[in-house]
Amino acid sequence: MSKALTTLKKIFGYPAFRGQQAEVIDHVVAGDDCLVLMPTGGGKSLCYQIPALLRPGVAIVVSPLIALMQNQVNGLKQIGVRAAALNSSLSFEEATLVEQNLLTQQYDLLYVAPERLLMPRFLRVLAKIPIALFAIDEAHCVSQWGHDFRPEYSQLFVLHQRFPHVPRIALTATADLDTRQEIIEKLQLTNAKVFIDSFDRPNIRYQVIDKANGREQLLGFIHAQHAGEAGIVYCASRKKVEEITEWLVNQGMQAVAYHAGMEMQQRQLNQEKFLREDGVIMVATIAFGMGIDKPNVRFVAHLDLPKSIEGYYQETGRAGRDGRMANAWMAYGLNDVIQHWRMIEQSQTQFKFKQVSIKKLEAMLLLCESTTCRRIQMLRYLGENTETEPCGNCDICLQPPQVWDATIEVQKALSCVYRTGQMFGAGHLIDVLRGNLTARVKEWQHDRLSTFAIGQDLSEKAWRSVFRQLIAFGLVTTDGEGRGTLLLTEASRAALKGQRTVYLREHTALLFQRAASHSAVSLSNSDKFTHQAINCVN
Repeated sequence: MSKALTTLKKIFGYPAFRGQQAEVIDHVVAGDDCLVLMPTGGGKSLCYQIPALLRPGVAIVVSPLIALMQNQVNGLKQIGVRAAALNSSLSFEEATLVEQNLLTQQYDLLYVAPERLLMPRFLRVLAKIPIALFAIDEAHCVSQWGHDFRPEYSQLFVLHQRFPHVPRIALTATADLDTRQEIIEKLQLTNAKVFIDSFDRPNIRYQVIDKANGREQLLGFIHAQHAGEAGIVYCASRKKVEEITEWLVNQGMQAVAYHAGMEMQQRQLNQEKFLREDGVIMVATIAFGMGIDKPNVRFVAHLDLPKSIEGYYQETGRAGRDGRMANAWMAYGLNDVIQHWRMIEQSQTQFKFKQVSIKKLEAMLLLCESTTCRRIQMLRYLGENTETEPCGNCDICLQPPQVWDATIEVQKALSCVYRTGQMFGAGHLIDVLRGNLTARVKEWQHDRLSTFAIGQDLSEKAWRSVFRQLIAFGLVTTDGEGRGTLLLTEASRAALKGQRTVYLREHTALLFQRAASHSAVSLSNSDKFTHQAINCVN
């Protein structure tokens, strides 16, 4: 380890190792396989870069993105490490030169796309040279249940078969228990040692708010807490990325866009601007960010709900890599939830994959609707069985939400779903509950239902929050046709029969009009309504 520490100080400029870095490096230098799980910004790269300099031969690093490779190679070259990348962005002549330099052992590390690595011709090239190690970066890409699945990654077991004596290190910052097991199986790392560092990023403050006007809420957040500072804003679609970028620029901010539909050259220019200049806001889809090492990103904002906690964790982890305080801010609403359900249901994937996607979405919804420390809930989902006290640095800890007994209101909502035939989305159901005589309500004669106008004591916004939480708690689900239709679940029965007390977050209760009108309307009808609700399931 004295050589490793000397290399760390002399080449990379760090005074000491962090966490399990030293143990991982010692393990790989000794020639053994391992799986490394470390948080974003936790120093995973050093776990293979230092062994690459200490072991004879060249280290082959499998990397999923061209931008990620180039960023790593540029950083290594600046500190005098012999590094190069081999991917589809190179011309034939450039790629040939890289291979020639590889054969003459002029590199310490070579970053390779998985597609290139698996070519029989390139595998024959590797067989001619001494190889220090294989590093499989972003190893969660091997999992079909992961959020960045790359089919080529599932074929990387060939490295073990062809080069059984070369140590392999697989690394990721985001993998739940199922994904970890799949990484081990697909890469044939059965005998590899697993290193799991804490996923906790205590300097990041997590905050989730109800989406009302996302643009204005984002602007208020930036002005209040991060004026003139660098940040990332994630949006679900390319179109929205372009709209939000233009809007932020019109508000006097430095903002650039990044999504897969842009020309590669423009994406690279925008990325370089974000990395090199101060105070730039990157507005992007999830195509941006993997491997980006900008230490002073002060905030990561989500204007749309992420698909999974793994994705959310990785994206928010791009903030505060310098160890200073940073914010992870999200605005989400019922439409986000319905849209995700629709995308899953309309996808042409296997039924099992849809089930996993739904499970991950439900976990994400529960995180958003949590009434307990978000950090603890997220860490437990990622497999870190922490017994720590609440973090004191998320919105739940700083302003603990109150809960209220919403059992009657939940029964009203579920009964309305049933009485309308389980054929409508939240918007129509809310119109029925609030007694809005819309053309559609009249067309279906839903003004004659017993549930018509029984929810006038809740605002439209409050009812949307109720339905959002009902989805999060599994009391309703959507149909399989992509229409956003809400359906009852098996769990609905207990709530409708009054066998289950349902508590909702105080942000809904604050919209509840607990004044005299509430007493006159809701409480006087509670016995009658409960009887109707029970009849729905008898």
